[in-house]
Amino acid sequence: MISLRIVFHILGWVIAWVGVMMFVPIAADMHHLDWEIFGRGSAITAFVGISMILTTRQSGTPKLNYQQAYLVVVLGWILVALFGAIPFLEMGISFSDSVFETMSGITTTGSTVLTGLDQMPPNILLWRAILQWIGGIGIIAIAVLILPFLRVGGMQLFKIESSGSPEDKAASVMKTLFLLGAAYIGLTATCALLFDLFGMSAFDAITHAMTTLSTGGYSSYDASFGHFKDLRLHWIAILFMILAAVPFFLYVRMFLGDRRALFRDAQVRGFVGFLVVASLGMTYWLMTQRDVELFRALTLTAFNITSVVTTTGFVSDDYTAWGPGAVGMFLVLSFIGGCSGSTSGAIKIYRFQILFIFVRSHIKRLFSPNRVLPLKYNGRLLPNDVPLSVLAFLVVFVATIALFTVVLTLLGLDLVTAYSASVTAITNVGPGLGTIVGPAGNFQVLPDAAKWALIFAMLAGRLEVLVLLVALEPDFWRA
Repeated sequence: MISLRIVFHILGWVIAWVGVMMFVPIAADMHHLDWEIFGRGSAITAFVGISMILTTRQSGTPKLNYQQAYLVVVLGWILVALFGAIPFLEMGISFSDSVFETMSGITTTGSTVLTGLDQMPPNILLWRAILQWIGGIGIIAIAVLILPFLRVGGMQLFKIESSGSPEDKAASVMKTLFLLGAAYIGLTATCALLFDLFGMSAFDAITHAMTTLSTGGYSSYDASFGHFKDLRLHWIAILFMILAAVPFFLYVRMFLGDRRALFRDAQVRGFVGFLVVASLGMTYWLMTQRDVELFRALTLTAFNITSVVTTTGFVSDDYTAWGPGAVGMFLVLSFIGGCSGSTSGAIKIYRFQILFIFVRSHIKRLFSPNRVLPLKYNGRLLPNDVPLSVLAFLVVFVATIALFTVVLTLLGLDLVTAYSASVTAITNVGPGLGTIVGPAGNFQVLPDAAKWALIFAMLAGRLEVLVLLVALEPDFWRA
């Protein structure tokens, strides 16, 4: 029997923290009556969280086993989505839409059911940004400290080794968490400062910095980043979307003295190289096929490609209007993702790199079956279980998209909308394709049943699919 006491104790702290964060929008705009919405929401959320903490206290240092860790991860995301939806419910938004908006926020997906963002009170817009920002730091912590130990999709490659007594290991974890948080906060503050210096209002600079570093993509405007006409702001966003999509544990290594950690990493080199090649190729295509001048074409393609690949979801233009070639390109880009240990979603660059290494080795064995071919990645031998883990992840990932596509078509959506909505939900990108959920569209018009399917898809994608499957496996709970 699994002890749930420690699980609910940790979840109580998570819920209480959400209640505390609801105080921030109150300070943002005391002139609107909407502050009362957050006052009530904060009181309810904090009360539930503190009650859970007090009723589940225990002596000694708490320790989590695998089953408890899975429960904390899965239930944590669900409970934050439910309690984080309270301000939207207080505004009169339906339960389905409120949970959809919150789940999209904390999973940093960026799909939205809200319209008229330009006229919304600042505290509501700030709360959306906060949801993505806290979702981003939660994703980093889970990707660096939990998923490698759960060996999800080859993440064991990035396991942080520690030695010594349990107290030393706990201290090491706390130090890592502190440095990860410092890097996240520092980059957010720097991004906000640059946005402000180059023309954004202070409010827009803060909210867009939060959603840039979380690679979430919520904006204060219906036109998303296209609202800002100064192209210098677009290039600042490009830079920080890239910085948010590289492994945050490399920032920790750089702080601890390994100054070249970021530049030696095979993931980072592959990720940046891919962005450069894709952006230059699409720039040439826009110039020749759409007659767009060089700098504007480069800015448009670099911004939107970086946004989709990093799964941020900002848009500066409706790229589905660029032609069929662009539509196909952006659909493929939705699957890529950034690096492991970052805030981005989708498949991730390292899995494509390992797949390439594995397939190339397999091809060589076809014509030289007795040849010994050690598989290496990032200068080290690959553990035997990593290629199989990556392949299993890719199969399940694609199968999950197919499953949700079928479900959405059964709920009445056309094939393009159903497929692209499934892809964008599971990859946590944000905008899909077509007139309904595309860059110029909105998820509001979808039926509630479809929204709930996408809520589950966003959660599955954020938890790398296999985490949910493990949690649904009866044998895991009997282990």
